[in-house]
Amino acid sequence: MTTWIEAFNVGWFTTPAGLMRRDDPLDQPARFPIPAYVIVTGEHRILVDTGLHPSAVADAAAYYDGADAMSIFTLEQQRSIAEQIDVATLTMVVLTHLHFDHAGGLPLIPATVPLVIQEREWAAANDRALVQANGYLRRDYVGTARPIVLVDGDHDLLGDGSIELLFTPGHTPGHQSVRTGDLVIGADVCHYASGLDDHRFPIFG
Repeated sequence: MTTWIEAFNVGWFTTPAGLMRRDDPLDQPARFPIPAYVIVTGEHRILVDTGLHPSAVADAAAYYDGADAMSIFTLEQQRSIAEQIDVATLTMVVLTHLHFDHAGGLPLIPATVPLVIQEREWAAANDRALVQANGYLRRDYVGTARPIVLVDGDHDLLGDGSIELLFTPGHTPGHQSVRTGDLVIGADVCHYASGLDDHRFPIFG
């Protein structure tokens, strides 16, 4: 089966470098692109991550009800995911995890489109203590009638081996990556390619 993948830039965030990579200076800013991906295979059109919500970019403190976590981020966005693709044609959304730069655009996706996420991520994001510990912002994912498909560990998404969800916890309790063919969308497994070798991961997670 032919699989087609396209990447989109759905924002940027800037934060202290030392937050995202151990031993980098905390007084030095680091700017990161925020990607999302569309995978087309057979009759499916699957969005992997959703990027930022435009209202969060305009005023993150107001949008997230004064969430303290947002004070260390500067957000930018030229076009949201909904301005770059026809979201009405999506058949599912896969979120690698529920941080704001991955789940923030979820409200832009029609509520009829099911969300596929790790069971452990969904449980953590609905536990008061773990929400605080992991920096989730509940506005991104609560209050919708969207169908939620929970998976447990590695999972063959379509049942034909074309797309596999890989359980890769650490950044959050239920972080997952997405494999199709030789491509792995690792999301926040690491933020720098060098982290695969030097293991200078973020100071959280």
